[in-house]
Amino acid sequence: MRRITRIATVGIASAALALSATACGSESSTSAGSDDKGGKAAIAYDIGGRGDQSFNDAAYAGLEKAEKELDIKGTEQEPSEGEGDPDKVQRLTALARAGNNPVIGVGFAYAPAIAEVAPKFPKTTFGLIDDTSKTGPNIANLVFNEEQGSYLAGVAAAKVTKSKTVGFIGGVETPLIKKFEAGFVQGVKDTDKNVNVKVQYLTQPPDFGGFSKPDLGKAAAQGQLDAGADVIYAAAGLAGAGSIEATAKAKKWAIGVDSDQYNQKGLAAYKDQILTSVTKNVSGAVFNLIKSVKDGKPQTGEVRYGLQDDGVALSRSNPAFTKMTDVITAVDKAKAGITAGTIKVQTAP
Repeated sequence: MRRITRIATVGIASAALALSATACGSESSTSAGSDDKGGKAAIAYDIGGRGDQSFNDAAYAGLEKAEKELDIKGTEQEPSEGEGDPDKVQRLTALARAGNNPVIGVGFAYAPAIAEVAPKFPKTTFGLIDDTSKTGPNIANLVFNEEQGSYLAGVAAAKVTKSKTVGFIGGVETPLIKKFEAGFVQGVKDTDKNVNVKVQYLTQPPDFGGFSKPDLGKAAAQGQLDAGADVIYAAAGLAGAGSIEATAKAKKWAIGVDSDQYNQKGLAAYKDQILTSVTKNVSGAVFNLIKSVKDGKPQTGEVRYGLQDDGVALSRSNPAFTKMTDVITAVDKAKAGITAGTIKVQTAP
């Protein structure tokens, strides 16, 4: 697999959150025995890049699986700090010209760039994760019902809190992250209306640093802990790792996001305090798109993943969580209600 590193690497302040060796390797590498016979596919990472223990890493897992199972050659490209749409246009154009198909933009920030580049390469499929605002005959919009998984997290938080105060930390206040907030708050209140939910966003657009700075997440979590929160759910990319660190060190419960963060090597020191994670099957979406192209039937238009098909879910990797039978029962009941349509989860606060 060829990997092109970001121009300006995002630093991590805490040594405990250092990226794994695979996330900070050489500028480029090629998988042993890989060639172009099986096709080529590429992903362009969102803010924070690979090694965020969350969203981007989930996308990488899908590309890695495609390399192993579909015999394709994968390429990754990192973002540069503070980049704009022209940088993304240049990146996507270069990937398409190199013969990659599909070319996948990891995150809604790629929407304007994909809208500009896709018409220039009509035979190339472009994947756009987490956005439906830009469409086209060769664009696949890979989206998720984040609010549904977040609702289940809210149910769990309301059941385990002892202080009757829980927290939500959003990386950047965008419509996408507001979906996480909406589902979480609704799940909490539907379970126990007396539980207080503290909500905080790290940055406001156009500043997207709230997705890439662990120190911001750590400080926000510490503030919520000081205010009495004993369960904190962060939807903040790499910054969420800082939130998990602060929450775990306080021996309170953290709820992860996107990937099953209990199983992330970079967060191993804090895993016992990661109650659960709201997972998005980003890896499956990436793999499915690559496979559809290789099969000659490329996905296009909106491709939605929800609770009913495990496109979003609440992980159960932590044994401490699975032993909470009353919590698991409540979560299962809520999941059944959502999939049956008796519980309507809000997509905005």
